[in-house]
Amino acid sequence: MNFAYPWLLLLLIPLVGLLYHVMKRRNPTLIISSTKPFSQSGHSRRSLLLSNFPVIIYFIATAILILAAARPQHGIDEFKQRAEGIDIMLILDVSPSMQAFDIPEKYTSGKEVAEAINSGKLKSRVDIAKEEIKKFIETRPNDRIGLVAFAALPYAACPPTLDHSWLFAHLDRLDAGCLGDQTGIASPISSAVSRLKNCESKRKVAVLFTDGRNNVNAQITPIQAAKLAKTFDITVYTVGIGSKNSFIIQEGFFGKQLVPLQDEFDEKLLKEIAETTGGRYFTAADKEGFRKTMEEIDKLEKTSVEQPRFVDYKELAPPLIITALCLFLAGFILSSTWFLKVP
Repeated sequence: MNFAYPWLLLLLIPLVGLLYHVMKRRNPTLIISSTKPFSQSGHSRRSLLLSNFPVIIYFIATAILILAAARPQHGIDEFKQRAEGIDIMLILDVSPSMQAFDIPEKYTSGKEVAEAINSGKLKSRVDIAKEEIKKFIETRPNDRIGLVAFAALPYAACPPTLDHSWLFAHLDRLDAGCLGDQTGIASPISSAVSRLKNCESKRKVAVLFTDGRNNVNAQITPIQAAKLAKTFDITVYTVGIGSKNSFIIQEGFFGKQLVPLQDEFDEKLLKEIAETTGGRYFTAADKEGFRKTMEEIDKLEKTSVEQPRFVDYKELAPPLIITALCLFLAGFILSSTWFLKVP
């Protein structure tokens, strides 16, 4: 609470002085009650307060009027959040190699690896990617996010949208090997650019996730696709997925077997794509590495949020004025009846 005219509160000082003078002044009259005989007299403190009770009421009413004149106000702060989101396209590799498992060093035997896979503790690359991408999306409710899946050819699974539950539904349907056996990097970047180039947001970002080398001869090269992204001010982050200790499950003569995976992503190409657009290159060797990568990208691309402050003041003077008027009326009635003074 504050006062619009706090300097008016200084009037309370002379008012207190005047009240003190009135209370100390000897009253030449005798205060009587209309219902009691002249049985009590004297100038005790209690009788002094009682004899001047209407006057005290007048002074209290005057003090309240001074408070009302100073315009006490109760302010209610309001913060209206206005978020300016980022348009993001996620480009996810779903080639068959994304079914591979990257084995952490803590697993030292094939039996431990098999048990971890069967129990769900150890997940494939594509499952880890989908899980961490979901967490990333959940932290950015104000951003329009879309999805392009790719292998031999790109598949625009979802355009940039604020309906993230719809995006999750499309992400869940993706699986490694559903779009062919090869890895074409140029076409999915071009597809993401075509989705982002007409967006009105000030910041447009694409994030490419892949564990393989480009082995598809498209009409443009991956670097040309990156230059196209730069033309439309689209920043591309690249994430190389996988480690050297990776295995894929294959059916053999004795059933399912873990076979070492020899192929790996083209680190040089991914770095060049990111640098061409002003982005950054990351690696995600396992689940922990993928989590740290997504957290780092989240820090780099912050949504702009404005919180203008509004103060809604409620005037407290009107009820004070009414209270003061009621006290003046009560003082007048009391001084004319029970506290009537006679010469």
